[in-house]
Amino acid sequence: MATTIILVIFFIGYAAIALEHPIKLNKAASALITGVLCWTVYIISSSDAGKVNHELIEHLGEISGILFFLLGAMTVVELIDAHDGFEVITNRIKTTNKSKLLWIICSLSFFLSPVLDNLTTAIVMVSLTRKIIHEKETRLLFCGMIVIAANAGGAWSPIGDVTTTMLWIGGQITPIQIIAKVILPSIICLVVPLIILSAKIKGKLQQESIEETETIKTGASEKDKTIVFISGILILLMVPVFKTVTHLPPFMGMLLGLGIMWIITEIIHSGKDTQDKNFLSVMYALRKIDTPSILFFLGILISVAALQSTGVLASVARGLDTQIGNETIIVSIIGVLSSIVDNVPLVAAAMGMYTLEQYPPDHSFWQFLAYCAGTGGSILIIGSAAGVAAMGIEKIEFFWYLKKISWLALIGYVAGGLAFLMQGQLFGY
Repeated sequence: MATTIILVIFFIGYAAIALEHPIKLNKAASALITGVLCWTVYIISSSDAGKVNHELIEHLGEISGILFFLLGAMTVVELIDAHDGFEVITNRIKTTNKSKLLWIICSLSFFLSPVLDNLTTAIVMVSLTRKIIHEKETRLLFCGMIVIAANAGGAWSPIGDVTTTMLWIGGQITPIQIIAKVILPSIICLVVPLIILSAKIKGKLQQESIEETETIKTGASEKDKTIVFISGILILLMVPVFKTVTHLPPFMGMLLGLGIMWIITEIIHSGKDTQDKNFLSVMYALRKIDTPSILFFLGILISVAALQSTGVLASVARGLDTQIGNETIIVSIIGVLSSIVDNVPLVAAAMGMYTLEQYPPDHSFWQFLAYCAGTGGSILIIGSAAGVAAMGIEKIEFFWYLKKISWLALIGYVAGGLAFLMQGQLFGY
């Protein structure tokens, strides 16, 4: 009974998030209420409140890591933006052709994601796009494609997506093999929707979208701008290296990087008066980042954690295994489900169900799972960390994404999946 009530609360909350604009209720409020109510029903119905509290604290440990990572990354990007650091890139993008620009932006996103990870890449590229494109509808289309590109790029790298990292740490995949087997399907997952959308996007950007526009002078010199841009990008790039070397969670590297950026900006602006350096400080960047999006993320993740703790997601995985049995179909469905609930618990459930004796390291099952879980989240805007970040930064509506981008993401997902299966048939794995 309690599980049914939790499911009802979850789906009502999910509907409220999707209908944010018609019902005029901020999605962060809906997500937070949903998360808290799910856990309230769970603890009231449980005979062991201590066990439930312990589970919540365990989940909160994982969730807080994602939130602090998001907080750090958004602050670093906001700091670069405050110093007009993105002009280093935007001034080099000369094309006003929408189709060409779409390919440039998506290619950058695809190849940054395996190094930075899909969440950081989405934050950086959406922020960059805001500086280049001022036409709202065009910019939203670009942001939707950035989500697809970031998720596709993260799927073939052991550090590009949380689920791929889980499989790597768990011993199910190895870096060389995941790159070799999944990179082509991931490219196809992006290229197919890119071809379709670039054929639909015609014309050139409005001239003011590319030319340097009048901005408020913040007091950052060219030297300051370059220092902050290079420092910020290097810090973002060093986060996965820090994780690999220390084995600490990624958010620790991001917080270290934020601390370093804080020191750098304090030093380079030490000679300025308080008024001049106010807009260039970390304190100002922290005030400016989108806190409601972080709270929305918290609400979504604790809601899904409740489903995981009550055994709902594990039951879904077992049900798929019992009712369907075919591993290819099961993994494909897990990918689609990851657009509705977080892909991490779904992959964790699959890792618990299927052993390394059944499917040894680098078996095609694990590689296909990495592809599907990594790219399937693009089908809905709240199906991936990259999508949620883009949704927060650009205020993308759930139904707008569903109408304009979801079908493209689904076509790319299916095309890439078929490519993986054909590749397997061709090379015999």
